[in-house]
Amino acid sequence: MAKKRILLKIGSNTLTKETNHISRGKIEDLGIQIAALNDDYEFIIVSSGAIAAAKQFVKLDNQDKDVFVKQALASIGQPHLMRIYNENFKDLGLNTSQCLLSYSDFEKEQTKKNIVNTINVLVKNNYIPIINENDTVATDEIRFGDNDKLAALTAVLLNVDILIIATNTNGIYTKDSIHDEVPQTIKLVNDLKSLEKEIGESKSSHGTGGMQSKIEAAAISKAANIETWIVNGLNDNFILKALKDEIEFTKIV
Repeated sequence: MAKKRILLKIGSNTLTKETNHISRGKIEDLGIQIAALNDDYEFIIVSSGAIAAAKQFVKLDNQDKDVFVKQALASIGQPHLMRIYNENFKDLGLNTSQCLLSYSDFEKEQTKKNIVNTINVLVKNNYIPIINENDTVATDEIRFGDNDKLAALTAVLLNVDILIIATNTNGIYTKDSIHDEVPQTIKLVNDLKSLEKEIGESKSSHGTGGMQSKIEAAAISKAANIETWIVNGLNDNFILKALKDEIEFTKIV
């Protein structure tokens, strides 16, 4: 039987465990789960965290426009982020590779074919592609976008079975339950329009997206008949537990 393909999108808030530095423990947690699922699933990761990684090491003069400082931080932080992934995954017998993509890459047929062919070769040879946005050349995206959309576009391009978006909540909560301070997860969604009235505009402390961007990403994957799971990535073993339906999360089908 062919392995099922999961695209895991993990944001800065999850990777830092809501602190000011990348959590090696969280990256190790990801690796342990991927290793445990290796017989039945193949993984592609879309990972934020380059800017958060850089902030652990440097403080840049920010006299220039803010976007250029963020681009510079991303450039500095990306090698550090990959090093942390590589060190932790290698100890678990997992190989990693880096792929930097821009939204413009999805507008050209030949470029899309190149992405698919390259990633398929990596996966076939037991390398886990770790994808991030090419922030150095992405001006609008780094300011207004986030990796949720990049993850969804990549999921469609690679024809994955499940898009898992790791966040810092137990999926999407009903608005009334948040107001009452007893959050209740919406477990299954068929109609994305029904979600619009349930979400707020808040954004995460390290990331650039909020729940709205995750629903927009889910709309992209849903159009290609790909399930999107919005799962609390702060929990240990959140992928394993979601696959066994042992935790509450939102599944959009």
